[in-house]
Amino acid sequence: MKKILILLIVIPSGMVAQEKQKKRTKAQFTVHGNCEMCEKRIEKAALSLKGVKLADWDIPSNQISLIYNPQKVDLVTIHESIAAEGYDTSEAKAKKEDYNELPKCCQYDRKEY
Repeated sequence: MKKILILLIVIPSGMVAQEKQKKRTKAQFTVHGNCEMCEKRIEKAALSLKGVKLADWDIPSNQISLIYNPQKVDLVTIHESIAAEGYDTSEAKAKKEDYNELPKCCQYDRKEY
């Protein structure tokens, strides 16, 4: 009887964990920036969107790693949110006025991009 009761508790909780896994997607792409201040701004822009669970931007590689729920937010919206902060991504270019508002230490050479 105890085994049946345990199974009735464990099986549904395992199913819930699988449901959550389906809702989370990983992504990685380039975001141009320079410093720790850039890191904070880039991550904040991504995390400000409902559905983004994790955003981690790596300074040397200029790569952002994300975990997000594609049922709540899509990658295009994440790219646009970061670009609106003044940072070019691999899919969205920041407006010149947004880029110019960045602190001088955060302004990177845009000629290459």
